[in-house]
Amino acid sequence: MPKRISLISTGGTIEKTYDELSGVLHNQVSVLDVMLATLQLRGIQIERVPLMNKDSLHMTEADHNLIADTAAKYSRSHDGIVIVHGTDRLAKTGHRIVERLHPPERPRVPIVLTGAIRPWEMRSTDALQNLTEALLAVQILAPGVYVAMHSQVLQFPGVEKDPVLGTFVKTVPARTA
Repeated sequence: MPKRISLISTGGTIEKTYDELSGVLHNQVSVLDVMLATLQLRGIQIERVPLMNKDSLHMTEADHNLIADTAAKYSRSHDGIVIVHGTDRLAKTGHRIVERLHPPERPRVPIVLTGAIRPWEMRSTDALQNLTEALLAVQILAPGVYVAMHSQVLQFPGVEKDPVLGTFVKTVPARTA
């Protein structure tokens, strides 16, 4: 029986497309279906949930709550959740999911966030790699909230974007004397 994966799309760089007339990248249409069509997806059934199509810098507190609530909803009926998200506010959403799904409502399935530093349309994109890694990770991880990007998987809480490295890192809590 195939694993049921909910793929929640929220926008972000991974889904930006180039507008030739304005010379600007926009979140206008989702490219996830095109990306998924290039992958061998044996053993999984993906349910697409197009929640929003925003640059994460424009997300509000209500948007972060909506993403967390949607992940919680689909985690009750699916074997795993992948959330495609802009990297600038991805950590905020990951932490919000952990906050909202604290005991006794811990996630019963893995919830994996991913995104891209460069849009899918660019030749040197990391988008397809990150999406593929997230789709694999969601099938093998224990229940919890994670980010999967750049050949690594990190568990929330304690994950932040390192703008210098251009990826996510695990933060070390400050020691108290």
